[in-house]
Amino acid sequence: MAAPKMSMGKPTADRLPCNTTSFQKKSRSKLVSIPGTRPSIQNGQLIVSTGVTSLDYVIGGGLAVGTLLLIEEDRYDSYSRMLLKYFLAEGVVCGHELYVASALDHPNDILQELPAPILDDIASPKTVEDQAKSCDPESQDAMKIAWRYQHLPKVQTALASSSRFGHYYDVSKTMDTEICQAARCHGFYLPEHSTAVTSPTATRQSPMPETYSSLLNNLQEVIHREGFDGSVPQTKSRNILRIGLHSLGSALWGDDLCCRENPSHGHALTTFLYGLRAMLRSSLSVAVVTVPSHLIQNRALMGNITRLCDTAIALESFRGSERETNPLYKDYHGLLDVRQLPYLNCLVCDLPDNKDLAFKLKRKQFTIERLHLPPDLSETVSRVSRGELTGTAMVGSSGCGSGSTGNRHLDF
Repeated sequence: MAAPKMSMGKPTADRLPCNTTSFQKKSRSKLVSIPGTRPSIQNGQLIVSTGVTSLDYVIGGGLAVGTLLLIEEDRYDSYSRMLLKYFLAEGVVCGHELYVASALDHPNDILQELPAPILDDIASPKTVEDQAKSCDPESQDAMKIAWRYQHLPKVQTALASSSRFGHYYDVSKTMDTEICQAARCHGFYLPEHSTAVTSPTATRQSPMPETYSSLLNNLQEVIHREGFDGSVPQTKSRNILRIGLHSLGSALWGDDLCCRENPSHGHALTTFLYGLRAMLRSSLSVAVVTVPSHLIQNRALMGNITRLCDTAIALESFRGSERETNPLYKDYHGLLDVRQLPYLNCLVCDLPDNKDLAFKLKRKQFTIERLHLPPDLSETVSRVSRGELTGTAMVGSSGCGSGSTGNRHLDF
């Protein structure tokens, strides 16, 4: 019986060529295309704008979808409330759905106070008045300084990225009613939900009070019903749910976190944030939570709250303090401290290049800048300083250079 002949011709389907390999090039996963979002240049995560472009620059470009931002309120809850309004206003302009929860003000009242967007001059943060002042020759003559400081590099105080992301708003005006009504908003007003009859399962012992449980259940119901968790087939284009929770941890929410050093519901807010964070991870949503941290006496518990959030910032207002009348801080209204930045798809977070940050509220805009104290060029202060140096030299005349007498400085 003759042996079968070996075929040495072209490779067949059963025989692979020599230059083929079993390793395939991994293709990048395609991100969801949603208006008002873009991929982060640091980690490729889908991000949205907070509504304040300078704040986006500080936290690494924006808020990642599926994450939680914690804002530690200032003492009078004026600037933290304004940041929450910026966050919601950006959602209205981008066409995102909103979820607003509050125990003090009705969500409809908060939506009526949103700042008006500046749609005719989005590409430039300068207002029309600022541009007119910069073109005025009289203002240019007034800004001239001494010749020895003309060629020195200027301190860059403004925080802005190379590419524009987000919109600008005028805080002196409120958003049009037609624009607010066109946005889809879900509200949670605690006095309206606290009168509801609780279910038999809610009467069991729970680490959270009934207020937090109702809020978490209502939020989960909205996310599931609107299909943000992917449970419902999307018949329309996908969208982002912006969640704004105002002043959690206060006594209005039935929490004694701010009243006692050892509260009875010490783990209530941390348990709620743990459940909220797990809910955000599996949905197309992003949340901003404000907490009155200056009222929380247990600092260890406040540290646990911060660690349960992805991004955390603190606002320290100068109102009512001695810094309000200090001429060194006359250009600012408070300090901003970055407590925590997220670690998403990377081992090291993108830290800001300067940790000395301050914020100020202009007539039409809220901005965050690098803290830059003005140089002391006044002649009066220089004379006072010179007199203090002279007095110091006279006191120290008994030591080194004791042979010198009169109002003279030390010999060395």
